[in-house]
Amino acid sequence: MDQFALAVIGSGSGNAVIPEHIDGYKVALIEANAFGGTCINRGCIPTKMFVYTADVAMQIRRSEAFGLTATLEAVDWLPIRDRIIARVEETSLAGHKERVASKDVTVFEGHARFAGRNELVINNETRIKAEQIVIATGGRPSIPPVVAESGVEFHTSDTIMRLDTLPASMVILGGGYVAVELAHVFSSFGVEIHIVEKADTLMENLDAEIAKRFTAQVATRWDVHLDAIVSDVRAEEGGVAVILENGARIAGELLFVATGRQPNTDDLGLDSAGVSLRDDGHVIVDDVGRAAPGIWALGDCSSPFELKHVANAEARIIAHNLTHPDDLRPLPHDWVPSAVFSDPQIASVGARSQDLAGRRSVEATQKYGDVAYGWAIEDHGGICKLYADPETGTLLGAHILGFQASLLITPLIQAVAHGQRVADLARGQYWIHPALSEVVENALLKLPLEQRVHSGQAH
Repeated sequence: MDQFALAVIGSGSGNAVIPEHIDGYKVALIEANAFGGTCINRGCIPTKMFVYTADVAMQIRRSEAFGLTATLEAVDWLPIRDRIIARVEETSLAGHKERVASKDVTVFEGHARFAGRNELVINNETRIKAEQIVIATGGRPSIPPVVAESGVEFHTSDTIMRLDTLPASMVILGGGYVAVELAHVFSSFGVEIHIVEKADTLMENLDAEIAKRFTAQVATRWDVHLDAIVSDVRAEEGGVAVILENGARIAGELLFVATGRQPNTDDLGLDSAGVSLRDDGHVIVDDVGRAAPGIWALGDCSSPFELKHVANAEARIIAHNLTHPDDLRPLPHDWVPSAVFSDPQIASVGARSQDLAGRRSVEATQKYGDVAYGWAIEDHGGICKLYADPETGTLLGAHILGFQASLLITPLIQAVAHGQRVADLARGQYWIHPALSEVVENALLKLPLEQRVHSGQAH
């Protein structure tokens, strides 16, 4: 039986726990699916490449607003798809070769199960032992029973980006980030979109006002069904029909299920390793990422934040903790930002309105349409909404809806992460005029705080 210092189950963010200099440090890396994990193969990276193409298509469709005569004559799906998938597969393969080329990393292709606290069985045949084991198995799309039991053909985020042809119409179950990002992609390419969501808004986990504004804006482009409970799913000639409890029937050529994700922890033999799961299937870890003595977990299989940047940050911490047992660091779960790459974009960090009930706070909102660059891009729906503590003058939360929200929120992430005062951020530095960042600057200045001026020289 091969002996290793470290075994990592999962080659996504799990890659990052392997030390850069590993001479004499034997490592096993085990992967049951595509090397590189969800992000590179089926998630963040290919979706954002599709999103950028969709953004270009939308610019053309909206060109008349700027006095330009332009039409989107055709969407050549196969070249769009093949450019993106080729890049993804090239990157995934390159990462595989890089690890294989390292003399001290042994790559096992197959499914691993625990056969004890420090023992793994791969593909029911190869047994290895490791002093330390990291579980980084990620997650997969969760399929509602009403769909799974229907026998109807459907797609998930694992398959939807590899279609051979664009459908004329698509029914999307779910209203979270996967649903709204890919709804933007396919609607921009001319696909008729029907979204079925059980909540009363899309993106229900966001700040309540942001979610309502986003829902209202996209409802002008997509057929949106809210408070919708699916009672049946049926195959029909030319596609599929989704039947709601209220009797409504929503039909489309293709069914895309984006109702959430579940952790890949149900077939790991965790009981034999003394590892426990939460009710939702996530591995239970302590504040330093430890699931049991000598066993660690990170990313979507354990984290409360199913975000790639969080998984990477957790991997860096666990990489330190593996080699510094006397200096363990906690997982970095404070002030986690997120972004939704739909149209419009959404970016958030910190407290939402619903989190601040009963807490003293002040808020301010700045519209894109009231700053110069907002005029330039003809933005009539974008906003920056901020919450602050009136006593300390620090930000409690920031939420941006609109063009390039994922970039505009960056200084606000830095401010909340480092406890920077609103007054210092608003007037302790220059904000370039007339850049779109004035949306952020003006929102900061609108916050009703007593101390506005930077303690040093104000600008």
